[in-house]
Amino acid sequence: MNRDAKKRAVLLLSGGLDSATTLAIMKTLDRECYTLSIDYGQRHGLELDAARSIARAFSVVDHRVVKIDFGQLGGSALTDSEIPVPTAPTNGIPTTYVPARNTVMLAIGLGWCEILKAPELYIGVNAVDYSGYPDCRPAFIERFEKLAAVATRAGIEGQGVSICAPLIGMSKSEIIEKGLELGMDYGQTLSCYQPDKNAYACGLCDACRLRRDGFAAAGVKDPTNYG
Repeated sequence: MNRDAKKRAVLLLSGGLDSATTLAIMKTLDRECYTLSIDYGQRHGLELDAARSIARAFSVVDHRVVKIDFGQLGGSALTDSEIPVPTAPTNGIPTTYVPARNTVMLAIGLGWCEILKAPELYIGVNAVDYSGYPDCRPAFIERFEKLAAVATRAGIEGQGVSICAPLIGMSKSEIIEKGLELGMDYGQTLSCYQPDKNAYACGLCDACRLRRDGFAAAGVKDPTNYG
């Protein structure tokens, strides 16, 4: 593997606060950044627009949007319009969980890593403030990395891909503080599950509550436009 390839890394970029902060961290590590967004049939495409904007702002080497329509299967408030997005805290795994979403996204990212000969695949999952999603937990990340080592040619040939989740043990306020320290413009990001057509956040869904509480805990102004 040549020197340049060692610096390459792929990031799953959603357009939200966490993945954007992860990109900012990657830049400090002198990575050659390639970003990947997934159009998975989510309720709105505004987060994909945000991802494109963030990718441009960070001058990534390449940004791709891959379409995989989970909406054909339903089973989540984010992919089935007949399932309402919850606007109050819930116990257990919420209806906004998209079955196997991170598994599929990481698999696509892993494939791109192999093509690029990139040894690192980044994801902005976080398990501290919100561990309701099983595919945002350390056990999932650890096991996927083990899978990658035996499921790819790169892994079999001893050049496996590391699954990097630098935010996984951080609180939302710590993530925000880190991003601001690195010059992140959070006004470019969109976290809401159901924004209006003008990209105004609902202020009621889990993602909005976590974001707003995180900014409050960090003691800084939330740049989000709430409807």
